[in-house]
Amino acid sequence: MQSDIHHSDNNDAKETTESSQLATSFSGPSRLARRSFLRNLGLGAALLVPGAALLSESAKARDLGKKNNKALTRGDVAILQLLAAAELIEADLWQQYTELGGVDAPTTGYTAGLQILDGDQLQYISDNTDDELSHAAFLNAYLKSKGEQQVDLSQFKNLAPSQVSFVPQTGRLTNLKQLTVDTSWWTRYRSTTNPDFGATFPNAVPSLNTGQHTAIPRSNAELDDPNNPSDHIKAIAFTAGFHFGFIEQGGTSLYATLAQKVTSLEVLRILISIGGSEIMHFQTWQDKAGNATPLTDFDPINNSSVTFEDLATGQPETLQSNLIMPEPCEFISPSLPACAIIRPSGPGQLDATGAINSFISDGLFVGQSAQFLQLIKSLARAADAAERQTD
Repeated sequence: MQSDIHHSDNNDAKETTESSQLATSFSGPSRLARRSFLRNLGLGAALLVPGAALLSESAKARDLGKKNNKALTRGDVAILQLLAAAELIEADLWQQYTELGGVDAPTTGYTAGLQILDGDQLQYISDNTDDELSHAAFLNAYLKSKGEQQVDLSQFKNLAPSQVSFVPQTGRLTNLKQLTVDTSWWTRYRSTTNPDFGATFPNAVPSLNTGQHTAIPRSNAELDDPNNPSDHIKAIAFTAGFHFGFIEQGGTSLYATLAQKVTSLEVLRILISIGGSEIMHFQTWQDKAGNATPLTDFDPINNSSVTFEDLATGQPETLQSNLIMPEPCEFISPSLPACAIIRPSGPGQLDATGAINSFISDGLFVGQSAQFLQLIKSLARAADAAERQTD
């Protein structure tokens, strides 16, 4: 979910039907446990267990179904299914960050590099992971309570994880080892202009948006001494820090955009409530990324180099690293006063298709199957085709 703005495709009835058919062909629940229990178990297990029931036929589940027996519109279902898929994708990538850099991860040069960004970074990573797991589980459970198909992406968990010895060698949905990270979100939220009115923004770290970069150590050889981390492992950790912001700013705009399309007030409540959590995530990571220390590193595996500049000192006031509140900008109409807002949120900006395209451009799905890409693009088209119904 990135800062690069994409316009949605023109959708027709055929695409919407295709999207619905594909979405219902991958049904399956997810199970959420307590945060501490998840971490104690380790997060290497599949996010969805095929055939397992998230909601049992308990009195509580039956009561929920009776209370909320009003059918959802097809548009609301499409939006919820797309968001469930997006949250499963996010949970998968955050799971990988937690294994290597979460609060229970072994102390390594990677964790030391992350803590340069903030001393509490490891805790924040673990908490962000737990939040995304909860979002995916809730959205699928809500769909089931309404008699709708849940989203199950477990059959696509085929990508290789990090080869670090303590990482569970289970298949993953996402690839964090060949990323091309758009960092224009940094300058966008520090600007007084709005992409909804056509504004564009430079990258804070231009070299991250060129070539491919790893955001996790790929083997034990890259872990390094935690007491004396090399520039190489610090570059990997700093890449992760900017990737955190890239992921979460996209969710922030996506929920705000799709909320304008829903019909059910209850579904609207879900979107603005989960969207608020995504905003909290984004502001956390925006506060940390700018603490990266200056360095240049070359990665021989990806054949790419990255340079991090000092974003904390010597910057103009509008680009200071601690300027983490959104600057007021034009909103709704240029004739109205500037307003501090989430942006973009206008039609045709970072819609569902744009969000999925941004994941693809980011390199998250390098190595994924054509079937997987077809499914998530189809879910996005269906969500973008949704319209609020008033009668």
